[in-house]
Amino acid sequence: MKIIKVYTRQGDAGMTSLVGGICISKTDARLEAYGTVDELNSHLGLLITMLDKDSDERELLLRTQSNLFNVSTYLATDQSQTPLSPAAHLAESETEMLEQRIDTIITMLPEPQGFILPGGSQAAAQCHVCRTVCRRAERRILTLAKKAIVDPDIIKYVNRLSDYLFILAKKINFNTGHPEILWKNPCR
Repeated sequence: MKIIKVYTRQGDAGMTSLVGGICISKTDARLEAYGTVDELNSHLGLLITMLDKDSDERELLLRTQSNLFNVSTYLATDQSQTPLSPAAHLAESETEMLEQRIDTIITMLPEPQGFILPGGSQAAAQCHVCRTVCRRAERRILTLAKKAIVDPDIIKYVNRLSDYLFILAKKINFNTGHPEILWKNPCR
């Protein structure tokens, strides 16, 4: 796709357009939701650059980035005024795929030893950043769902994605020989 024009000047006044051309404030809950999904997608892109080229997680993470474009398209469509594009749909099988991957990874890991602090290797730390941004995206989507139509499968997918990212961070640390940093209560 060739980019013809990047700026419209509409944003200079704090407004932007949804799918279908409807103008809304950049502070609207809808924009907060899909903007946070976009932020997550960027963090996932950075995580992918930190993984080995032959990592068995790269394909799923790239697929996830594409799925997040679908989620963003869904969230950027006010269905009370614009019909959903086919690109806005997310197959339920995508959530199932994340669940299957989580279940597979868990069998590879040692038993949990307590609460862990985000960290370890650089890639695992970035994975934790992705996880926390994903949790924020979920909260923003739930806020939007209080005033607009939001498919429960979108919420389910984003929730499961944060679970996957948690387990993936543990896997990355395990595979790279970085021990988990266990939380110790400093108040004792």
